[in-house]
Amino acid sequence: MAVEELQSIIMRCQILEEQDFKEEDFGLFQLAGQRCIDEGHIEQLLEIIQNEKNKIIIKNMGWNLVGPVVRCLLWNKEDEKRKYYFLMLDLLVKLCNPKELLLGLLELIEEPSGKQISQIILLLLQPLQTVIQKLRNNKAYSVGLALSTLWSQLSLLPVPYSEEQIQTDDYGLCQCCKALIEFTKPFVEEVINDKENSLENENEKLKDELLKFCFKSLKCPLLTAQFLEQSKEAGNDPLRCFASEIIGFLSAIGHPFPKMIFNHGRKKRTWDYLEFEEEEDKQLADSMASLAYLVFVQGISIDQLPMVLRTEESVFSKGVDLLENGLLRIEDNSLLHQYLEIKSFLTVPQGLVKVMTLCPIETLRKKSLAMLQLYINKLDSQGKYTLFRCLLNTSNHSGVEAFIIQNIKNQIDLSLKGTHNNKWFTGPQLISLLDLVLFLPEGAETDLLQNSDRIMASLNLLRYLVIKDNEKDNQTGLWTELGRIENNFLKPLHTGLNMSKAHYEAEIKNSQENSQEVQKSKDLCSVTVGGEEIPNMPPEMQLKVLHSALFTFDLIESVLARVEELIEIKTKSAPEENIGIK
Repeated sequence: MAVEELQSIIMRCQILEEQDFKEEDFGLFQLAGQRCIDEGHIEQLLEIIQNEKNKIIIKNMGWNLVGPVVRCLLWNKEDEKRKYYFLMLDLLVKLCNPKELLLGLLELIEEPSGKQISQIILLLLQPLQTVIQKLRNNKAYSVGLALSTLWSQLSLLPVPYSEEQIQTDDYGLCQCCKALIEFTKPFVEEVINDKENSLENENEKLKDELLKFCFKSLKCPLLTAQFLEQSKEAGNDPLRCFASEIIGFLSAIGHPFPKMIFNHGRKKRTWDYLEFEEEEDKQLADSMASLAYLVFVQGISIDQLPMVLRTEESVFSKGVDLLENGLLRIEDNSLLHQYLEIKSFLTVPQGLVKVMTLCPIETLRKKSLAMLQLYINKLDSQGKYTLFRCLLNTSNHSGVEAFIIQNIKNQIDLSLKGTHNNKWFTGPQLISLLDLVLFLPEGAETDLLQNSDRIMASLNLLRYLVIKDNEKDNQTGLWTELGRIENNFLKPLHTGLNMSKAHYEAEIKNSQENSQEVQKSKDLCSVTVGGEEIPNMPPEMQLKVLHSALFTFDLIESVLARVEELIEIKTKSAPEENIGIK
């Protein structure tokens, strides 16, 4: 019945001119063809499609059958008639209007979700490539539309993280990446071959679309991808192969990565004709970072360089690895301080501070700390001095400030031991830096517990200065500024310690007095410390927290007492007239 119905529609359309086909004809053809497929009349439908008399009809209406055929291939994987479905798909691709077919195929690619995304992409990439190559006009636009649609769907797939996930490739991302390279190659070759004998404007448009695709691929999946160890055969890692091909495409279309990397950030880029949308432009930095990582850390296509030259956490890890790779190539103390005037040079250590303090992964926090130290080591003396001032003013984190103060102490030690004087960590310059170290932000009312790491580091630095710098030599300038240091730091610290200890001792007393009532009710209790309420917890746990705070205050007080004792010893041992206390 379905076959006869389709034959009737075709006979009616055979006597019409192509321009006389009505929308109703298209709908009836699609419904009848769908019924033929549903009822299993595949061979009869094939005969109708292959009949030369129906050529014009199939050209205009046949694309409506692609969807039903593709769905049969996806859903009926054990069907004995699959070979007929494949043959029908090939015929439709060959005979139908390529413009209509292109839109139909892209709509089919956009439909599925989950694991079906890769299945339909792998099924339709070859037909899609054939259709685009048949188009005579606006090929660049069609290539761009296809690549954008394919990338949008692939970006929904999870990127495999472990070697096992890469090998099993449950969602098919790795297979799709390999197939996508084969899909793109003819268009890259077209750009290469047509450089001299095609319309320049159309060739540039095609390069434009290919370049956009490469940028997008560098961001997803390559920015979050994990690669197998380089010692293993590169061919076994599909994502590494994909990365290598993308970098190869960039070179082939006239954008070799050395030029791209070294020109990135300049006011005039080498790809200015690209009219990136605002959001795409923001993502360009991620793509360039991914490219640099692939080249310098993974070593992909690094031979192109001149001889002189996981999820969010995965991106952080790659960035830190890339930074390490670059810093290890630089000699210590060789980075000139003028580089810090370039915004990107200063944002690197500030970015490391953010990872150190905010990243939930311990290994990344530790690695970022090590990289910050490595970065500091590469700067010259003035650069170190400038960076220390900047981070002390901007980090807003006691632990980071303690780390910087320890570095200041190390630089002072090198200066005092050196054969020539380093003006940045002795004398007036050092005193200016110490003003940022030996003070309490809010005087005696400073939260000593929150700032304990910084305060302990500051006291240790002051103790070192008192011991190492003789009053007679006064290389650091400490002894002429001692009175100001006592007024701005030591005395407020004394007052703050007394206030803090009294407050916490009172809280301990209150907690102990209330503990029996709390135990009877078996409720959790809360304690307010420094104006903030400690989260509800058992009384014994809160007592531990309060006693721990008291222990911290005792530790600070012990070091403070030792510093003041050393100052007294030093000042008493000198003649009265040489004491430089103001």
